[in-house]
Amino acid sequence: MTYHSLPPLKIRGLTVKYPIIQGGMGVGISWDRLAGAVAKAGCMGTVSTVGTGYWNTDAVRTINGRPLKPTNFNNSENLRAIVRSAIEKSEGNGPVGTNILCAVTDYERQVRDSVEAGAQFIISGAGLPLRLPEFVGKADVALIPIVSSARVVNLICKRWKRNGRLPDAIVLEGPKSGGHQGYTYEQCLDPAFRLENMTPEVLLACKQWGNIPLIVAGGIWDLGDMERYLDMGVAGVQMATRFIGTYECDASDVFKRVIINAGKEDIKLIKSPVGYPARGVVTTPLMARVLSGVRPKIACISNCVTPCDHGTESNRVGYCIADSLGDARNGVYDSGLFFSGSNGYRVNKLQTVQTLIEKLVGLREDDDTWEETPSLPEEAAEQVAIGAG
Repeated sequence: MTYHSLPPLKIRGLTVKYPIIQGGMGVGISWDRLAGAVAKAGCMGTVSTVGTGYWNTDAVRTINGRPLKPTNFNNSENLRAIVRSAIEKSEGNGPVGTNILCAVTDYERQVRDSVEAGAQFIISGAGLPLRLPEFVGKADVALIPIVSSARVVNLICKRWKRNGRLPDAIVLEGPKSGGHQGYTYEQCLDPAFRLENMTPEVLLACKQWGNIPLIVAGGIWDLGDMERYLDMGVAGVQMATRFIGTYECDASDVFKRVIINAGKEDIKLIKSPVGYPARGVVTTPLMARVLSGVRPKIACISNCVTPCDHGTESNRVGYCIADSLGDARNGVYDSGLFFSGSNGYRVNKLQTVQTLIEKLVGLREDDDTWEETPSLPEEAAEQVAIGAG
């Protein structure tokens, strides 16, 4: 097989062997095991800061197993421990950082916790991270906002320049990504908002602000995709969903099996309490209830994101984002919410992170043979099989 030589990714003081960033996935899908393994393999490993109270519930206050209030749901002690563990697992081969949602209730605290833990970069989206440089201060941390347009690039750069900084890189995330989208439902379906169509304009904006490295995300699957965007002039790619199909992924075996069994038509846009469309697997018991109009009374326990307004939006759409993602992380199939990018149906096996990255960079054949996969409880396995049919 011909080896494809990919350029290293250079961001601030970091030089990364391969131009791949593993995207942050919460709650608990990308924590220390996944981020550490990705960094060890020569890429950028990203810890999601969302819902760290679930990492070690013994260290937090809970009600019926659910972290109470933001200080416990997004727990500082657990986050710092997760980041430090990921750094240790990386063995110094690649950088470890965090992904922080602007919409979380305690954004500033999570930024400061990430810096204290030794995060080498911070990726931030789900809103405009206009105050990120202010919260980081003089720490030597690469700052990488997620954008949805050239207009947002200009807005962030103008604001950050007042604090004497510009982004060290920018992620343009298209509407094929998993989880919450930075677009309306109509925009997600509009060809003008396809990643390949938005990239040239955003790339130009990055160049106008001093050749800021551009990373593209949302629907990137293999070496061919990477080469296509690298040829357009981007510096690297961000991938998330494909890493769910790895042994090291921090997701439950139930979560992995749901993704592995999902067909193309099982992954769709859904309404979210956050106020943006989200993409996930809809052939699950939770989504069946939501789509049929079931609206159980929801008590807000974690107060995880400000747009939900203490559960107001959860009750409107029919589920709590914190509780449902926490259940998916813990392997509770009946009430779990399983986010996936549009290519999630192509995940058909488990493999090691090292094997996956070797395939992504052209060192190993990227075949479709099946490997050992985790098993679901018998009842859940039958439900998933029916839903995926």
